[in-house]
Amino acid sequence: MGGVPKPNPTREKLLQLISNKDRLESRISEFGQILTNNADIGMHGPLVDVEGYPRNDIDVHQVRQARQQIICLQNDHKALMTEIEKLMHQLHAETGSGGQTEQDQQQNVDNEDGSQEDQPSEIDFRVIVRVNHVAPGSPAEKAGLRNDDEIARFGTITSSNFNGDLQSIGALVKHMQNQKIPLRVLRNGIVLDMMLIPQSWSGRGLLGCNIILTDD
Repeated sequence: MGGVPKPNPTREKLLQLISNKDRLESRISEFGQILTNNADIGMHGPLVDVEGYPRNDIDVHQVRQARQQIICLQNDHKALMTEIEKLMHQLHAETGSGGQTEQDQQQNVDNEDGSQEDQPSEIDFRVIVRVNHVAPGSPAEKAGLRNDDEIARFGTITSSNFNGDLQSIGALVKHMQNQKIPLRVLRNGIVLDMMLIPQSWSGRGLLGCNIILTDD
């Protein structure tokens, strides 16, 4: 008697928050486009010329409004990401085996690459790089990355094949543009599995984050 799966209120709420996050990011992008259309002035470009008069190559009022909206939306986005993270932890706690299922899926990926079935669970917890900057509204932030996150798995790159060359990660990012890259992240002793999609956005690069080697 296989009935309809019982709905999970936490999961439903999480999906709703993610939908809200997507809408916020879309609005941030819209206001960002206004800044781009105004001589690509950005959030900190001057509104006056060298003589102290309002610039005549931009719509100063429009730029001010767009900047204010972006600041407000980014604050809302930050609060929403915090709530999403809490619900993700809650959902893992409620489902119990949910995290294990994701880990098994990652092991299946490794098995397709020809590695041994029992290796990923150990290798995937050895940190290879650290994140020291995440830009608001970037693909990295959309994936859930935060400053000081430690990455133990970046797609097919783990401690078993990472030689300390960040260019190998850069090459993977280029190769996987607009495709999902599985990440295993350690944050304050908590293991998080994420999906990162490198893609063009309003900022530089495909990720919008800075990755450095660990001190070890």
